[in-house]
Amino acid sequence: MILVTGGAGFIGSNFVLDWLAQSNEPVINLDKLTYAGNLENLAALQGDMRHIFVQGDICDFDLVASLLQQYQPSAIVHFAAESHVDRSIHGPGEFMRANIDGTFTLLEAARGYWNTLEADDKANFRFHHVSTDEVYGSLQPDDAPFLETSVYQPNSPYSASKAASDHLVRAWHHTYGLPVTTSNCSNNYGPYHFPEKLIPLIIANALAGKQLPIYGDGQQIRDWLYVKDHCSAIRRILEAGRVGEVYNVGGWNEKPNIDIVNVIVGLLDELRPDPVGSYARLISYVTDRPGHDRRYAIDAQKIEHELGWRPAETFETGIRKTVEWYLSNQDWVANVTSGAYRNWLDQNYSDRL
Repeated sequence: MILVTGGAGFIGSNFVLDWLAQSNEPVINLDKLTYAGNLENLAALQGDMRHIFVQGDICDFDLVASLLQQYQPSAIVHFAAESHVDRSIHGPGEFMRANIDGTFTLLEAARGYWNTLEADDKANFRFHHVSTDEVYGSLQPDDAPFLETSVYQPNSPYSASKAASDHLVRAWHHTYGLPVTTSNCSNNYGPYHFPEKLIPLIIANALAGKQLPIYGDGQQIRDWLYVKDHCSAIRRILEAGRVGEVYNVGGWNEKPNIDIVNVIVGLLDELRPDPVGSYARLISYVTDRPGHDRRYAIDAQKIEHELGWRPAETFETGIRKTVEWYLSNQDWVANVTSGAYRNWLDQNYSDRL
């Protein structure tokens, strides 16, 4: 049995679904169900006794400790985090609480539980921390991609809070011996992605005939990773990753944001054409966000050479699957885009247009 935090969110729910499709090992899924946590993501598991959902906060030490003692998991996979840069700019406090205090609480509960285990179980236990390439800061156009040894230079409240959590995980390993692994991933995309992020936002706005907002000149470069490839990488790290090690997980897909938007527009023109004309007419350049990093790029050679993992999807295959999923799941999109979400869009974009 494993404990997954944030397993009703975007990456977490994909991981839970993939884990139970690949294994009969049950999952305890701890999620607070904030705006980005959605049990609809896990509807396919309704009635599946291998999935035990618990609504709760990772900052609640007593709850986490009781779950560990009750279920005796062999691993903790820690996804739970506030993750949207724009939201961290508007309200950094919740990012500090969830990402730093929450990780500290989990580590302390895990350390107490781990110390109660028998020798074999203690040796086999893992605490896997899921982090981001944004902790490394921004790259210049000709810079080499981020390595696991790259200097941390976070530039937003979000990335600073994730950097702090990475350091906590490292410290709990080196100070207390807790058997940890960490992965720093590039930009994920795919099914169940909350529509505040670029790809689902562009799809949703295009289908609604709304403007497609592009920050600045649209030349910010990201490495894109299909979410199911990310899930397979984490499974592989749990299987064979070395204790105390960090593994960068990327898709080998560096692309400027405007190119991403143009690919989505082309797919929508093909798969759901608008009688009015190409969705490209909706592209609108808006004021850039403060501290917007120019380029991220992941060098994923370490996980490839040590663990034999490579992404299965190219960007072209992954983005087509993603657009097709959103077109087939418009009810899901409608259900998650509540009034609170629409108010957030107004707050973030009204002054930029």
